[in-house]
Amino acid sequence: MRRPALAGSVAAVLAAAAATGWAVAAADGDEGRATPVPAADSADAGFARDMAVHHQQAVEMSYVVRDRTDDEEVRRLAYDIAQTQANQRGMLLGWLDLWELPKVSADPPMSWMGMRHAPAGEDGALMPGMATDAEMARLGRLNGRQAEVFYLQLMTDHHRGGVHMAEGCVRACEVEAGRRLARGTVEGQQSEIRLMADMLRARGAAARP
Repeated sequence: MRRPALAGSVAAVLAAAAATGWAVAAADGDEGRATPVPAADSADAGFARDMAVHHQQAVEMSYVVRDRTDDEEVRRLAYDIAQTQANQRGMLLGWLDLWELPKVSADPPMSWMGMRHAPAGEDGALMPGMATDAEMARLGRLNGRQAEVFYLQLMTDHHRGGVHMAEGCVRACEVEAGRRLARGTVEGQQSEIRLMADMLRARGAAARP
């Protein structure tokens, strides 16, 4: 399992390096006007930190399933998700670098969404939709159709959580580049949720309640 983990790390590092320049341009605005730097406890900073963590697990999950099945449809979806979310993670971390803000916070995840007192995640599931450590370990043990179904179920949950977080940024973030990314995340992940529902039905399964 070392090779996919390394591939995911390399993709994320390259995306972060390339995205730093993009983040500088995005933060300057369409007419060259400097965008105010958000505070460390702002929705913009909280979304960037939390979504970067959320995306990282999706990347890892996708590389795991690519080694557990020969099904080209699932492997293609997993590759697309890994590349898209590694790239977006690079953008999010690039913004934090640009704003000179920390990439970690002492506040609980989702505090920027008013969920400061939400129950802490269990077994590694830090935010809504994230898989637990036990679920990630189980995915790494499955093969073939069982791995495909479990991955599609886990990723559907993951996308639902990601959509919830992105919708929070659309409402509360102040930096336009962040709102654009959040709106795109909502649209893209809702589309993939529908696609995964079809893929699950084709395998005689369904998303988890």
